[in-house]
Amino acid sequence: MTVDQVMKELEKMGSPGVKKIFLNHGVKEPLFGVKIGDMKKIQKKLKKNNELSLDLYKTGNADAMYLAGLIADETKIRKRDLQHWVKQASSPMLSEYTVAWIAAESPHGWELAREWVDSTKENVASSGWCVFSSLLSIRPDEEINAKEIHKLLKRVDSEIGSASNRVRYCMNGFVIAVGVFYPELLKESLETAKKIGKVEVWMGKTACQVPDAASYIRKAETAGKLGKKKKTARC
Repeated sequence: MTVDQVMKELEKMGSPGVKKIFLNHGVKEPLFGVKIGDMKKIQKKLKKNNELSLDLYKTGNADAMYLAGLIADETKIRKRDLQHWVKQASSPMLSEYTVAWIAAESPHGWELAREWVDSTKENVASSGWCVFSSLLSIRPDEEINAKEIHKLLKRVDSEIGSASNRVRYCMNGFVIAVGVFYPELLKESLETAKKIGKVEVWMGKTACQVPDAASYIRKAETAGKLGKKKKTARC
């Protein structure tokens, strides 16, 4: 399929109701409002197609940009492409999911995560924290630097109070990811969760709530899920 064909397909799948929900979650125009489940029907047809994914992302249409992440080839996407993607990510749906997922699955994950968390731009910094979370969820423990992750937990403790809105949300998610996916620092993650307490984040015109990190980790522990890695970051 060409970009034009994919765009026409997405437009047919669009729904005013879904579009309103996405807008309430901070997604920016233009978009058609396509359910993720419907988008995955196109994904199955296209499979991984890196060139098409880059072209779809360039359209600036939020639905097409999300689909771009679903069909991106993590083995072929370049660091400069991901740098462009994060700069153009206009909503959490893109910066914290699409971009973060593909960055984590690519060979550039650790490098980009370290760079992006230091950014003064909210969408870039939040993406960086989400890349770290995704890396913890998919990379084997032997590839993870415990000292680095421990320092990042300390950083969350000291900086979350003054961090921008979405960065606070993603820092909280990082604490959860450490506790759930990297048992070596379970104790430290729970200590950090206790210190930061309830994290206040403006969630837009939604009923969404920020998960309590300590409770989330404990529930995963009770369910026997600690340390169980995911096959892929994207879902």
